[in-house]
Amino acid sequence: MTILGIDPGLATMGYGVIEAVHGNFSVVDYGVVTTPKECTLPARLVQLEEGVKELIETFKPQNIAIEELFFSKNITTGIPVAEARGVILLTAVKTLGDEVYEYTPNQIKQAITGYGGADKVQMMHMVQALLRLKSIPRPDDAADALAVALCHAQTSALSTQFKVQ
Repeated sequence: MTILGIDPGLATMGYGVIEAVHGNFSVVDYGVVTTPKECTLPARLVQLEEGVKELIETFKPQNIAIEELFFSKNITTGIPVAEARGVILLTAVKTLGDEVYEYTPNQIKQAITGYGGADKVQMMHMVQALLRLKSIPRPDDAADALAVALCHAQTSALSTQFKVQ
C-alpha cells in the first residue's frame, strides 16, 4: 500500500510517501511544499492545494495520513496553520475520497517510538531506522511527514478509528 503522510504547515508543508507491504516499509519520496511569505494568505492556500493535488496525482496513494494540530502557546500563529490544514484536508478528501486519516502528535510518537512523549531527536532516529535510511531525512517537516505515514502503516489494522468522517 502506498501511503502519503502530511505534516501540515502554511510556510512549509512536509510530505512523505512510503510503500508498506506486509510490515516492511520503504521510502518512495519525501520533501516539502513551500509558500512564499510575500504572497497573500489566499494565494498561499491555493499553492498548498495545488501541491497536494500534484502529490496525489504523482504517487497515487491508497491512503493519506495527516497530523492533527496541537497548540500549546500562541494560538494566533496557529490560525493560519489551521487554515492550511483545512485546505489540505479538503483537497485530500475531494481527490482521494474517504481514505484520509488523522493522527495526533502523541499517537504518532507512540506508534514510532513506543512512547507518546518522545522528543524530536528520538523520532528522527526511529524514522531513519524503520525506513533503513543512511541518514536522518531532512528537512524536519519531511521527516515528520514520514513519521505520520509510518504511524498509519503501523496502525492501519485499526484505521477505521482514525478515518476522517
